[in-house]
Amino acid sequence: MSASTVATAVATDSESADPCCAEPLPVLGRDVTVPLVTGGEVTYAALDYAASAPALQRVWDDVAAYAPYYGSVHRGAGYLSQLSTDLFENSRRTVAEFLGCREGDQVVFTRSTTDSLNLLAAVLPADCQVFVFETEHHASLLPWRDARVTYLNAPRTPGDAVRTLERALADRDPYGPALVCVTGASNVTGELWPVRELAAAAHAHGARIVLDAAQLAPHHPVDIAELDVDWIAFSGHKLYAPFGSGVLAGRADWLGEAEPYLAGGGASRTVTRRADGGVDVEWHDTAARHEAGSPNVIGAYSIAAACKALTEAGFDSLVARERQLIQKVREGLAGVPEVRVLSLFGDDAPRVGVISFVVDGWNSSHFAAALSAEYGIGVRDGLFCAHPLVRTLLGSTPDEPGECGAPEAAPGERSLNAIRVSFGAGTPDEHVERFVRAVKELVSDGARWSYRTEDGRCVPDTAAGAAADAEATAA
Repeated sequence: MSASTVATAVATDSESADPCCAEPLPVLGRDVTVPLVTGGEVTYAALDYAASAPALQRVWDDVAAYAPYYGSVHRGAGYLSQLSTDLFENSRRTVAEFLGCREGDQVVFTRSTTDSLNLLAAVLPADCQVFVFETEHHASLLPWRDARVTYLNAPRTPGDAVRTLERALADRDPYGPALVCVTGASNVTGELWPVRELAAAAHAHGARIVLDAAQLAPHHPVDIAELDVDWIAFSGHKLYAPFGSGVLAGRADWLGEAEPYLAGGGASRTVTRRADGGVDVEWHDTAARHEAGSPNVIGAYSIAAACKALTEAGFDSLVARERQLIQKVREGLAGVPEVRVLSLFGDDAPRVGVISFVVDGWNSSHFAAALSAEYGIGVRDGLFCAHPLVRTLLGSTPDEPGECGAPEAAPGERSLNAIRVSFGAGTPDEHVERFVRAVKELVSDGARWSYRTEDGRCVPDTAAGAAADAEATAA
């Protein structure tokens, strides 16, 4: 059996199982139980998908089937090295198919969305002007340090986003290169952005566009040709695939014309000494040009396995089920007057399973801590690495306290932070139902435990909480 045949067999080993789309897809950790400060244990409700989604069981099984065959890729003569090379390059083709890549597009494996966008920033032509909305995640907002950057104000409707971009592009120097960077779905509000219309606006003004699909790809099909974007970036760990890999896919010209993102083995085709003692290097003109070093084969394969699993499960069914979960959460939160859901485009805007909110009278870190300690629910609080957007949505001033993931205010004190609940293909109905019930109980009855601030985080105060609980029991 050839290495290619074995690689194919490994890749399809667990494909016989046809996920039932009416139910959540099986994910790792679905049966994990966690202790409650009030006593007992409960099955953990993972509602922080926007940060990292749990790995699909299918992905884990595929990787486990391959793991014994793991070897270093591309230059090894051994059987396992050849097999792993086939698997790695087949994974590239699987991702290209998942994204609807065009002929000539390249798929570069990176470490994450952040790494992908920093790679693109590193290959921009000289004097390139970048246009980015202030609403972007920091991975999209910050990499463009060597370019001329125009930061655009937060739009309040999809149409406003397109008009804002068109005005900005019309005012630029039309003869220089330009790039627009935009999200597909907000990591704060979950709202879908008008990507196709923004791409049309960019191209009409001679600019290119890169799509941050970190929050879009796990929830909706993403087709690079249909959306007419030049590049797409996303992360495996949000696509139900662990092991720290990401993807930058799209046009090859800027990638092939620039110096390698990392210099080293794998990126170089030949290296020779000159007569004067220096070194001449011929770099690869394929995706390998920007994949120096030993690549994360398992990470790349896990992304490919997730792409296959989501495709075979059927995105139509996944999207329909997620809409039901979104409706449950939004209707539940709407029934609590103290809760304000954050939104740019309004209540009717289409969105993925990402919802951020604040609660009157509660510090967000305190509320998130109570959800975890008293209900076994994992959410996120803070500014979600999108500081300008959250500050805009909260109507704050720049000097108000609050930082990404480390609130400064003590329980009961206001801080500039929000709470984010996020879910997806592996979320059971019970998890969102428990979340809605917990929000209502905390708002109406308050926390049942005492909390304190420790290292910038709100945590249960074991001693004070236990004393209070004992006093309540005695009474």
